[in-house]
Amino acid sequence: MIEDIKKDATARMQKCVDALKQSLTKLRTGRANTALLEHVRVDYYGNETPLTQVASVVVEDARTILITPWEKNMVQAIEKAIMAANLGLNPNTAGTSIRINLPPLTEERRRDLIKVVKSETEGARVAIRNVRRDANQDIKELAKEKLVTSDEEKEGEGAIQKLTDQFVAKADEVMAAKEKELLAV
Repeated sequence: MIEDIKKDATARMQKCVDALKQSLTKLRTGRANTALLEHVRVDYYGNETPLTQVASVVVEDARTILITPWEKNMVQAIEKAIMAANLGLNPNTAGTSIRINLPPLTEERRRDLIKVVKSETEGARVAIRNVRRDANQDIKELAKEKLVTSDEEKEGEGAIQKLTDQFVAKADEVMAAKEKELLAV
């Protein structure tokens, strides 16, 4: 029973770290990355469709993303969707393709982005600690119902704490990697 609680807590904590990674990919660093445009949705014949399903999105060089629509008439819709996404990106249309040039980040903007990274990481830590709280609550209920001994309860809580420490450290590693990426000129 405690093993099931530990497995569930591990899976939920991993989801917290994965969600942190996902949210940090949307932050713009000085280098071009197609992940910036992953959540952009384009009006494709009345349906909101992910950009990657209506066009080829590739990194042309360190500061340029190239978007080539599958259909020529989609250029305007894609350009409109990128502007509507509020990413601070200016698409440049050249015939049937769209280029997005990423300007270098200023020092002040880098510091602001690092604050955002720290805030997102703190949110992930809180989520991980909430999972710990839930798991410990489940273990306490098992002990209250006399399904586990008090020694097993303490052991289970200790194991949950180790998991919590492990996943908080993973979140901190993700944060450190993103900070390093932001500070690289």
